Amino acid sequence: CPVVGEDCKKDRKKLLVDYFHTNLHTQNFYAFRFFICEVLNFINVVGQIFFMDFFLDGEFSTYGSDVVSFTEMEPEERVDPMVRVFPKVTKCTFHKYGPSGSVEHLDGLCVLPLNIVNEKIYVFLWFWFIILSILSGISLLYRMVVVAGPKVRLHLLLARSRLAMQEEVKSVARQLQIGDWFVLYQLGKNIDPLIYNELMAELAEKFKGKSIV
Repeated sequence: CPVVGEDCKKDRKKLLVDYFHTNLHTQNFYAFRFFICEVLNFINVVGQIFFMDFFLDGEFSTYGSDVVSFTEMEPEERVDPMVRVFPKVTKCTFHKYGPSGSVEHLDGLCVLPLNIVNEKIYVFLWFWFIILSILSGISLLYRMVVVAGPKVRLHLLLARSRLAMQEEVKSVARQLQIGDWFVLYQLGKNIDPLIYNELMAELAEKFKGKSIV
């Protein structure tokens, strides 16, 4: 349907209704795969934090908070954590052959300009990982509440179907398992609310065994 007309909308809507009716209670595997990806996302972020902490010898886990604390301290009490983790000047030992052919050891100071960039990058990474871990954790808590609470799923579906009659939404929700609910809820995010309202009404009729006009 290049131009979406009323007949085309009805055909697509009927296709969705028939799909849900035919494949009722078969969506759980899809939903749980999605939930597992959310868990893996959280594990990945936390794992990155632990890896960075190991890589920087235990300094990364408090790096960002130490930098913030450093900026709030009195100048005479400041110990820059960025300098401790990424020193800009360090002692270097050079080995060279002397006039007699023996190896001489020369001590000097080396400037490490790249650490000026590194310290800023890792401050950004610390805040970025902390924000991601908090958001991922909140998302997991939300998902656990949704999976464990049928009433929560009903209220979310009602909120998504504001234009539909509550009794129709409740009638549909009673027929849904977690996978069916998840697919239907995601569908509501991606289609016109008016179409979604009609879809809920027809699903309610379909689940009652009545013919759809």
